Amino acid sequence: MDKAQQDALKKAAGIEAAKLITNGMIAGLGTGSTVRFLVDELGRRVKEEGLQFTGVTTSRRTQEQAEGYGIKIVDIDDVDHIDITIDGADEVDKNFNGIKGGGAALLWEKIVATNSDKIVWIVDESKVVDTIGKFPLPVEVIPFGAGHVIKRFEDRGYKPTLRLDADGKPVRTDENNYVVDLHLERIDHPQDLAEDLITTVGVVEHGLFLNMVDKVIVGDPNGPRVMTNSNK
Repeated sequence: MDKAQQDALKKAAGIEAAKLITNGMIAGLGTGSTVRFLVDELGRRVKEEGLQFTGVTTSRRTQEQAEGYGIKIVDIDDVDHIDITIDGADEVDKNFNGIKGGGAALLWEKIVATNSDKIVWIVDESKVVDTIGKFPLPVEVIPFGAGHVIKRFEDRGYKPTLRLDADGKPVRTDENNYVVDLHLERIDHPQDLAEDLITTVGVVEHGLFLNMVDKVIVGDPNGPRVMTNSNK
């Protein structure tokens, strides 16, 4: 699938998801290429339909885009709940286990998601897999002692790499932490792995989002289709 086709599917999923946001809602707005299309559509609705809602964003990038459309963005601690969060995902399987953090926003994404009544992911069909893990699993670690955390991951066979930017410097998250990507190929026991990662000292958060999502809107050539998580 070429990029233009993939973008068309992402855009269709984003437009479909935008319908879920209605007047007066507090909505979590995720991060990434698919969410950009969602925010574009919400911006259109604000301008053309007079939609009024309050947004909480999972990254500074999304905040800037939304505010450019005149969407009201507030700090997560200024709201007592979030009605719905719409975000992308790097992979999702049939058990509604997902990997997020390809855009290095996993910590804020997880904080917003955990405080949301309902979570919806928008993806193109290439992100739907049988078993997660082909996409490298992002882990946010504090810079102090990061080398030791990476060594520990190596010893456990997690095949870690420190994520670098185009200049060869470590990528920094919005909280100024590092991202270590684990090249696992497949994750057969995601709960066990999640527990192991979060209890490793120096790890702030990991990109495993397990059975958290209520619905996944998949951009499909035949039109957006919805996967509903019956375990939620």
